[in-house]
Amino acid sequence: MVLSDETIKDKIKRKELRIEPLNQTNIQPCSVDLHLDRFFIIFDNYSYSMIDVKHKIDNTKLVEIGEGEGFIIHPNEFILASTVEYVSLPADICAQVNGRSSIGRLGLIIHATAGFIDPGFEGNITLEMVNVSQIPIKVYSNMRIAQIVFEELSSEAEQKYNMQRNKYSNQRGPTPSMIWKDFEGK
Repeated sequence: MVLSDETIKDKIKRKELRIEPLNQTNIQPCSVDLHLDRFFIIFDNYSYSMIDVKHKIDNTKLVEIGEGEGFIIHPNEFILASTVEYVSLPADICAQVNGRSSIGRLGLIIHATAGFIDPGFEGNITLEMVNVSQIPIKVYSNMRIAQIVFEELSSEAEQKYNMQRNKYSNQRGPTPSMIWKDFEGK
């Protein structure tokens, strides 16, 4: 069951669900608007001839822009960004992050594949952004960029995300892939 605005507010008030910082005006009928942070990860597409998922590589560079400044995403460019908001989910709620319709209509995909958030997750949400339009798109720090929708589980998850062997718990800012950790010890 998707949580309504009333239920979201109640769970936040009872500290069962955490979104920080939170402005009440960002609570929509069944979602909460999220804002773009000022940190971006860009990729050096020329330092490696390929990405081997079994091996850690570092072909990324962290870029920070000033408060309210813009960042240009070029056509067909893939970057990682992050939400300003730090989100903490209890054991009985999962979530989905979706791009806002107004952003999607410009050709900017906010979450390329991994929009699902497990129960027990804590951290800033990394956004996998792609400009599929033919012209550059300029985005700004602190702009509303996405929305998070919460769903109640039929019961508490036995294995919360933060209790499992996970790679992204308590992440701060955009976090690059750690898929290579899936192959450790094999």
